[in-house]
Amino acid sequence: MTYRICVVCTGNICRSPMGEWLLREAFEGAGISDVEVTSAGTSAEESGNPMDPRTVAVLRRNGHVDGGWDQHRAQRFTAEDFADLHPVLAADRGHERTLLRLAPTEEDRAKVRLFRSFDPTSAQAEDLDMDDPWWGDDASFDQTYAEVQAALPAIVDHLGSDR
Repeated sequence: MTYRICVVCTGNICRSPMGEWLLREAFEGAGISDVEVTSAGTSAEESGNPMDPRTVAVLRRNGHVDGGWDQHRAQRFTAEDFADLHPVLAADRGHERTLLRLAPTEEDRAKVRLFRSFDPTSAQAEDLDMDDPWWGDDASFDQTYAEVQAALPAIVDHLGSDR
């Protein structure tokens, strides 16, 4: 059985695809092959668009190999998506609220987690919102990249043992 995870942000062109690709690499690096990672947005505004070029640039700057980034097309998260997912990782509290409203059942509501809640430092500081780099420059994308990276080990540990 494949364990399916979805990372969710607003438009599905910056934060969530960054989280998706980095999680894929992290699971692969841990030798966990029965996990499928996808991403989506709470808005349909960017539907069909590729990853933001600045997202691709930050991944390249940090030595990641293009695993099909050009294939990414933004999509909107729907209530029906919950059926095959566990967990759904929200980029920030606004996305978390939207996902909780969309969740058809209490079981689905329980699947929603903040991505950065897995980072012990962020959790301790109660700083769980992933910064939105959209309006920023390369430094903003570097900040978001660092936030995603900080949560990866605990996500892999937790979900790797939770399957």
